[in-house]
Amino acid sequence: MSQSLSAECTPLKIEYDSCFNSWFEGYLDPAVKASKTPEARAAYAKQKADEFNQKCGKIWEQYKGCVQHAVKEKGLDTLLQQAREENPLVDPIPPLPTQPPK
Repeated sequence: MSQSLSAECTPLKIEYDSCFNSWFEGYLDPAVKASKTPEARAAYAKQKADEFNQKCGKIWEQYKGCVQHAVKEKGLDTLLQQAREENPLVDPIPPLPTQPPK
């Protein structure tokens, strides 16, 4: 287990990691089974997102707030903003179509 950016955030990180890992474990196997159609995938994804928010959403928001505070406290917020301006995230280039087998 790694420590959080700030020691005061580490207990929240441990709690969030535990919640996420428990939720994710229940997500994987059924996700494969639910992927038969785009509609089924979308319905399953929404159901699992709602489940995540119900189980882990509150602790995620607390942990995220703690880390954001630590980032500002350590003066990293200006560095992050500068990095975002210099190297903005962009949508990935779609993959090239594959040639069908002959």
